[in-house]
Amino acid sequence: MGVTQIANRLGIAKSAIHRHLQGLTERGYLTQNQSTTRYSLGPKAYLIGRLAPGIEDVATAADGPMRDARDKMGLTTVLTAPSMSGMVVLKTVHGTTSIAIGARPGSELPMHASAQGHVALAFGPSLHLERTLRQPLAPLTAHTITEPEKLKAMVETVRRNGHASAPEQALLGINALAAPVFNANDEFVAAAAIVSSIQFVPAEPDAGMIAAVVEMARQISRNLGHGYAGQRPAQ
Repeated sequence: MGVTQIANRLGIAKSAIHRHLQGLTERGYLTQNQSTTRYSLGPKAYLIGRLAPGIEDVATAADGPMRDARDKMGLTTVLTAPSMSGMVVLKTVHGTTSIAIGARPGSELPMHASAQGHVALAFGPSLHLERTLRQPLAPLTAHTITEPEKLKAMVETVRRNGHASAPEQALLGINALAAPVFNANDEFVAAAAIVSSIQFVPAEPDAGMIAAVVEMARQISRNLGHGYAGQRPAQ
């Protein structure tokens, strides 16, 4: 819905509605389509919505593929969705190893220092990259990308490859491998990833691991009605 439509329905001034919508968007409860300027539910609203029975969302669509990938590799699988400030964790399926590394639902991962964030910057609306580049790229570890030009180059690489890893960029000893999830309208809506220590998800993941993560993302996309049969072409 747009600002005018919401204002007319509620009988409230457009300026007031706009302030409220911006606040909800900044907090991850709404997202704004860059092309149409219309608003829809954001990742944190989905987390609240999952408490209500019968709601089909990206987390529900991801359940089977995430469990299949976890069972195949034994590693924790994580689903995240973009917000104004980072990638919000929607769902985690813990690995089967004796020590499983995961991410708490509702927590946020930095756009510039996570594999999931790099996927969002590569396949999501351009506003994510523009907003990230306008802010200081905080050094979370010695491996974090802190130079705008290097981040832009990384995004181009992710766009070409169709997947991303970010070894030790957010936390020492930890790596993730992520791929994009699209809905029926060919819009980027989430990142599907595996997360573990650098021992199990190396800085340069092998072809089998990459294929498993890309297939997990592809299956989630299909469950959402997306029909692509292979790697999404670069934009």
